[in-house]
Amino acid sequence: MQTPDRPVFTVPELVVVGVRPEATPAGVGAVAVTPDSLVLTASPTLEEVLREMPHLHVRTNSRGEAEISTRGSDSRQVAVLVDGVPLTLAWDARADASVIPSSAPQELTFTRGLSSMLHGPNVLGGVVEVKVGSAAGAPVARAHEARLGLDGTGGAAISARVTEPLATTRGSAVVRAGLGWRDTPGQALARGLADRPGAPDGLRLNTDSHAVDAFVSARRDGEGGGWVSFAGFGTRGHRGIAAELGVAEEDARFWRYPRVERGVAVVTVGTGERASPLGGRGDVEASFGLDAGRTDIEAFADAAYDSVIAFEDGRDRTLTMRLLGDQTLGRRADLRGAFTLVSVRHDEVLPDAASRYRQRLWSLGGETIVRVVDPGARPRFLKVSAGAAWDGAQTPETGGKEPLGSLASWGGRLGLSAGLDDGTTQLHAGVSRRSRFPSLRELYSGALNRFAPNPDLRPERLLAWEAGVTARAGRGQVQAVVFHNRLRDAVVRVRLPAPDSRFQRINRDRLEATGLELMASQDVGRLSASAHLTLQSVALTDPAAGTGRQPENLPEASGGLGLRGRLPGGWTARLDAAWTGQQFAIDPATGQDSRLAPSLRCDLGVSRALGRHLEATATLANVADTVCLDQIGLPQPGRTFAVLVQLH
Repeated sequence: MQTPDRPVFTVPELVVVGVRPEATPAGVGAVAVTPDSLVLTASPTLEEVLREMPHLHVRTNSRGEAEISTRGSDSRQVAVLVDGVPLTLAWDARADASVIPSSAPQELTFTRGLSSMLHGPNVLGGVVEVKVGSAAGAPVARAHEARLGLDGTGGAAISARVTEPLATTRGSAVVRAGLGWRDTPGQALARGLADRPGAPDGLRLNTDSHAVDAFVSARRDGEGGGWVSFAGFGTRGHRGIAAELGVAEEDARFWRYPRVERGVAVVTVGTGERASPLGGRGDVEASFGLDAGRTDIEAFADAAYDSVIAFEDGRDRTLTMRLLGDQTLGRRADLRGAFTLVSVRHDEVLPDAASRYRQRLWSLGGETIVRVVDPGARPRFLKVSAGAAWDGAQTPETGGKEPLGSLASWGGRLGLSAGLDDGTTQLHAGVSRRSRFPSLRELYSGALNRFAPNPDLRPERLLAWEAGVTARAGRGQVQAVVFHNRLRDAVVRVRLPAPDSRFQRINRDRLEATGLELMASQDVGRLSASAHLTLQSVALTDPAAGTGRQPENLPEASGGLGLRGRLPGGWTARLDAAWTGQQFAIDPATGQDSRLAPSLRCDLGVSRALGRHLEATATLANVADTVCLDQIGLPQPGRTFAVLVQLH
């Protein structure tokens, strides 16, 4: 299956070094990262990779989950797909990146806007595509790798990974597999913060964690172009959830996850591009995915964590089928189509009841790409794309609560791109419209009596446009993109008035985000530098009710700077700085908007090869030990020293 056309940046060690200007008719920008090129911990999760992605906002919420958002979006509006199968179509409609091992992916691509109508239902804005088994051009050389990591908190991690090409009489095949183990007594407490009594010296209370993960993937390519791939990964562990600092005992969340399990398996079969019965050339792909998990939650009376007062056990199973097809239309155009069908099931066990929930979602989409100007002409190329989709949802089982019924909505997209100056300068623009249906958790979950269910939620509808320019000169490049998103019936959480005082998700009339994204990179001798900046204005209003409030956890400005340099003696040094501007959040005690101060975080690292197959890395994260809030009372870890030894 041909990949969607879009501008793609290849980022080894987070430095943008290449642009593919020939792939931009969708009218949106993307960043591609190879996880192997990043300096990560010994047994990293996907969260660590995503926190390094330009223009992607990652934070840890009050449930201890890693959420992602972009361009004024909520975390449920950014889709995560593994080999084309969405992980965000489940009970909660979002993927917790902190439980997905990052050793499995061969390539990650983050698309900031809506690049295609073929990704399936509930894809509003950004898309994170994770290729594990289906990545074309899979590694063919045998490789073995082992890692050992230790940090100043007493944490440790071990991982191993192998890649084995297999000899076949017809075609080629490759198998990859890996194991990971990590354990930590807790996260470092930043300077100036005081935790509740009972916290370990210098560590956040109830932030210990333990996890084991594994993955296996395989792909076989036949001589005729057909191929089949399998990708499977899973994790199992337990962890604490940091209670909000500075929040009264009755409003804080004293939770633990005594059991967290997640398993994903995807099988994909493709014909490869070949002569089509309809004339011209085409190809077909079919993907089948299973996403199963279990999450047990225990709620405690206080910060002593010795008296369980409530629990919630959840078991999830999501089955996905996705069919895709390509067909050339003469010399200048291609037609692409996709059908996605998803079945979501969630079984919930509470102290006084057990309930079952089910949701069905589907999407039928098509799009065409027209090459208006042949390569070599002026402009160098001009491509136009157009697409449409019809999405639907049903909730046949709702745990005895009011069913949502059947919903349907249409989506559409137009995009164009043009290459100038032999492709070194590239212009793109796009406009799209899409809807998202509320998830089962948004509609029916009580979250251990912290939320009031609301089965009357309506679908969100997003109208978005963007325009940008990308220029490349020598060993450097720069990109600038302006965007505007208008989200109707935005689903947000509010605090109900006393005496209820629970949270509830409701529809607001409109959320609008307008902004500018800048990204640049430059290599000068032994030094490589990259930088990115996002400026946005986000407004949340409900004119019919005459109300307005600040949107949650959406910084008005954010950015990053990365420096890499080769030092004498075979050493390599790096400096990463991440800045988060002013943002707002709901105060758990009052339900009012609360302002979060801007923060700046810097990380340092040095590495050196110790022989042909051994490499050592030392890092100092959060060098200044600054307080960087992900949410009210939930700071990121303080200063942490770590060492990593890698054998390959």
